[in-house]
This record gives sequence, structure tokens and C-alpha cells, in this order.
Amino acid sequence: MEVLLVRHAIAAERDPGRWPDDALRPLTDEGRARFRPAARGLAALVAAPARVLASPYARTWETAAILAEETGWPAPERCSALAAHHGAGDALHALADAEGAGPLVLVGHEPTMTLLTRLLVRAEDEPGVDWFRKGAAVLVAFDDRPAAGAGRLVWQRQPRELRALG
Repeated sequence: MEVLLVRHAIAAERDPGRWPDDALRPLTDEGRARFRPAARGLAALVAAPARVLASPYARTWETAAILAEETGWPAPERCSALAAHHGAGDALHALADAEGAGPLVLVGHEPTMTLLTRLLVRAEDEPGVDWFRKGAAVLVAFDDRPAAGAGRLVWQRQPRELRALG
């Protein structure tokens, strides 16, 4: 089984005056424009997933919607365990609950995406996991069910690399 982890694209700066609830903070126009070719780049690297799970926050939801629009992948499903205020442990539980459905995409936030990746991969692969930039992605493969320490880091791509492929 493969799991693709994606960090949301470039979002508006935090501004409690405009978005008293940070969950409502959207992507910027630049973030949307730059993520579209990155999404196409992801489609060039991986087969269509069975499901796309995304944080309900506006910026991650928009990122997941762009993935669906640009790739033809399934529409995103809201996953509260991927929200910014949850950690890698909660995301791991959500992954375990979704397990068995085939390849999965998780769209979330930092630092959860990096910490979850490090939690999932074998110890020898952990040094190869860099912090996710906005719009970055990681592919982790499992011989069996996704579990802590059972994954193999297949690749990590930064947004610029994904855009070049798209």
C-alpha cells in the first residue's frame, strides 16, 4: 500500500482581524496558481488513489480540491484528525482507520506532515525526510498495513520539483 502525504499550498498570512478563526484562512491566488502544476506533477508520479483525506481547514481543503480538479483523483473527504491542532498520532489513527481502501492521499499541515512521515518510515529512512515546504509531498510504501516504522520512504518532492513535472 502507498500513502501520499501533501502539505497545503501557500496560504494567506495569519491575520486575526481577517480570520479570527485560523481554520478559515484560505490559499492565496499565488498559492492556487503554483499548486495547479504541482498537482499535475503528482499525477505524473503516482497512480490515482482510492481516497483523498484532507484537513477541514480552508487552505488544506482548497489544496485537496485542486488535486481533484487537476488530476481527476477522487473528491476529498474531510478528516478532522488532519486539522492543524491535531498531531501526528491522531493522523496515524486516521490512516489506520482508512487503511484497506487502497492508495491514500493525506492533505494536512506542518509540523504534522513531517512528524507523521518520520513516524511512518523505517528508522534508516528518517534522515531522508525534510520539513515539508508549502505544496511539498512524500510517498511512503508499506508491504502490509500502514503502521509506525513499517514504511519505506519512496521519495520526497519539493513544490518546485513537482511544478517542473506538471
